[in-house]
Amino acid sequence: MRLSEIKSELSKLDKIAFQLPNGELVPNHFHVTEVGKITKNFIDCGGTVRNEEVVNFQLWNADDYDHRLHPEKLVHIIELSEKTLGIGDLEIEVEYQGDTIGKFGLDFDGTNFLLTTKQTDCLAKDNCGIPAEKPKLQFSSLSQGSSCDPKSGCC
Repeated sequence: MRLSEIKSELSKLDKIAFQLPNGELVPNHFHVTEVGKITKNFIDCGGTVRNEEVVNFQLWNADDYDHRLHPEKLVHIIELSEKTLGIGDLEIEVEYQGDTIGKFGLDFDGTNFLLTTKQTDCLAKDNCGIPAEKPKLQFSSLSQGSSCDPKSGCC
């Protein structure tokens, strides 16, 4: 989800809820303690220099159970961050602490913002010797009519 998308969705909501990948909701007294831009400059295993930027939201729970972050307040925080930090319409990454700090993608199901799992990947598969995955065929799905008759001379 991009920054423009969350602002659009927030403008339609009366309350904000974040849902973890296991289906549990982040406690509704959460705080958004940071909105920032993270820049990652790195070199992949194939030697290519890369640069990635994301907007980072950090969610945090405190013992102030009466606290509720309203959608318009989060939009204000986002807009202040855009202006002050020069943040563009980037993808959002969310940090949230369970057993350890997790980094999640963000999606929306019409009611809740969904914290989605992220996966690592090799960005230089063509340079590091990983074989291409062969397609798996189901022999039962092969059409009997297209098989070659051994007496036809095509085999």
